[in-house]
Amino acid sequence: MDDQGRGSGPRPERGEEASPDAGPPGPLPYEGVWRFSAPAVEASVPQARHAVRDLLVRQGVPVSDDVVHGLLLIVSELVTNAVRHAAVLSPTLAVEVAVGAEWVRVSVEDSHPYRPTALEADHGRTGGRGLLLVSEITREAGGWCDVEHTATGGKVIWSALPLTVARAV
Repeated sequence: MDDQGRGSGPRPERGEEASPDAGPPGPLPYEGVWRFSAPAVEASVPQARHAVRDLLVRQGVPVSDDVVHGLLLIVSELVTNAVRHAAVLSPTLAVEVAVGAEWVRVSVEDSHPYRPTALEADHGRTGGRGLLLVSEITREAGGWCDVEHTATGGKVIWSALPLTVARAV
């Protein structure tokens, strides 16, 4: 996403034209991008979760409780994966929260080059389903997620959710 936490802003209603003199709408008070780093240790998992929750509250992001719960679970899974699987090559990780007018995106970046994929559910295994869980939470909320390589050879795993949960009709 290129817009660095800035949403598309309000759009004219159907059939209504935007005023030619009106400039682009400014960001809403809760929009922005926040990034923090943490050591790749287990204690960083709850710290990252609490930091994200506190940020959403402090900024006054109008996010539903369902989305907050999903985001916090996603943050826990992504930070846990970075601690368990990337710490050997990435002693620190970065967590980023980007909030737009209608969505919130969380991402975790590490320096390990391996690009994981969501595994199929294997009920006999006790682990290895974190990205599958992230993918399902994201899909059910009406969002999207991906894994991308960074310019420095690491990866960033992100999930973007609408501020309100998409309801099945």
